[in-house]
Amino acid sequence: QVQLVESGGGLVQHGGSLRLSCAASGRTFFIMGWFRQAPGKEREFVARISYSEGSTLYADSVKGRFAISRDNAKNTVYLQMNSLKPEDTAVYYCAAKARVGSYDYWGQGTQVTVSS
Repeated sequence: QVQLVESGGGLVQHGGSLRLSCAASGRTFFIMGWFRQAPGKEREFVARISYSEGSTLYADSVKGRFAISRDNAKNTVYLQMNSLKPEDTAVYYCAAKARVGSYDYWGQGTQVTVSS
């Protein structure tokens, strides 16, 4: 059974840092990524990383502040979030692709709240 389990969310002050983790089980994935959804807004892409090459891609809104990484031995992906802003407040979701195309699997989400 494939599962993605996020952890590491919480409440942090403006300018602070958090690190999110997503532990995958059941298989390895072609791509793993992070999305977020703020109240009243659509879910948006944050970052993603490939399994084999470790190539990364970021949304413009987080470039230079967030860093995605993965530990293939643990089948886990991380999102280091620095210089957090109130507008980063959202539920953050881990997602994974088994092949080229849409994301096949999603985690349950973890809340990140940045106070001003």
